[in-house]
Order: sequence, then structure tokens, then C-alpha cells
Amino acid sequence: MATGRLATPVQLATGNTTLYTVPTGYYTVCNISLTNTSASAVTFRLAIASTATPSAVEWIEYDTNLVAKGVFERTGIVIGPGLFLVALASTGAVVNATVYGIETSTS
Repeated sequence: MATGRLATPVQLATGNTTLYTVPTGYYTVCNISLTNTSASAVTFRLAIASTATPSAVEWIEYDTNLVAKGVFERTGIVIGPGLFLVALASTGAVVNATVYGIETSTS
């Protein structure tokens, strides 16, 4: 059971980037922090998905604006076993993503 930072921080790409996958037999309560390191606004998407390629109905943020040098945080996200937290940005290598929280056994 992991607590604290659940995955290595990553820079978002313009294609789907899996930020974290919930282990089998666990569910996760987590927060995500996205930081725009560029001097220009970007948009991003965030999904809780059954695969690494989210379907249209799995996006929980869609083309959300992240201002220059800005931070976006989403807290209290509950994710079931085997699901993926996936994100992408309109510009690659300028948005850093960190997932932190707790994994809890489903049994």
C-alpha cells in the first residue's frame, strides 16, 4: 500500500500520458497537481479510464485552460482497481504532473 507521491512526476505530452494506474486489489484516493512551466497558456485533458486510451465519456477535465506559470489541482479523486489516470496537454513538455494520495486494499 503506497502513500504520499504515488507515481514519478512526468511532463505531459500532446498524446495520452498515463500518470498512474491503480494496482489490482486496491482503490486509490488521490490528488493531482498540474504546473504550467511556460510563459503561455495551455489546455489539458484529464481522464479516469479503463485503458490507457480514454473514451469520450471518461474525461473529467476537457480542454481546460491552464494559465502561464499557473497551477491546477484536483483533489479527492477516488479511482477503482485497475483504472488509469491519463492526461494530455496542447503543448508537450511544458506541463508537469504529480499524483499523490493513498492506496487502500479492497479486501
